[in-house]
Amino acid sequence: MTEAVEPPDWMQRLAKATEEIDGRTFMRDPRTPTRAYRKAAVLMLFGESEEHGPDVLLLRRSDTLGSHPGQVAFPGGAMDDTDDGPVATALREAYEETGVLASGVRPLTLLPELHVPVSGFVVTPVLAYWEQPSPVAPVDPAETAAVARVPVSHLADPANRFRVRHPAGYVGAAFSAPGMLVWGFTAGLINGLIALGGWEQPWDATDVRDLELALRATQ
Repeated sequence: MTEAVEPPDWMQRLAKATEEIDGRTFMRDPRTPTRAYRKAAVLMLFGESEEHGPDVLLLRRSDTLGSHPGQVAFPGGAMDDTDDGPVATALREAYEETGVLASGVRPLTLLPELHVPVSGFVVTPVLAYWEQPSPVAPVDPAETAAVARVPVSHLADPANRFRVRHPAGYVGAAFSAPGMLVWGFTAGLINGLIALGGWEQPWDATDVRDLELALRATQ
């Protein structure tokens, strides 16, 4: 058995910073569901490289999916009856979508449940450290178009941060990454994690771009 690797100081600080937060850290209006919603979990998996420092695993959903096609997300999905809680769900989905091996992942903490009305789920984010990284790639191209380890320094760079306006009028955080536009629920999570991790830099929150135009710019 391989000896467990102690998470680096930055990862321990991030995990500790999540201990006294609620859903408002990530969402403007974290309402309690008024009816039954399906449970889901996402894996917020942070690793580290010598070249780029801390990074986070993201995927881009297939353009042919009926739900949230083409959107960038953390690995994750709906909880199965056979899953033993949100950690099991997040690890299973990450393996099915990106090939992440659960044996190399150390779950650190569960974040508050977040109600996502547009998708009909109550989502539990699982914060984890990638102590033994495994190769990752889209497992099923019909579901996952791309997989990437995106450096936190890239996401925190003010040049890559702005806000987008959805056709429905919603304005929220957004990040540009190579070949990807991160927006919506996932951008809200990253926005909060960057602040909690101490990576925040001054950026222009008045830079609001049309969502459709911003998406075209990444293609």
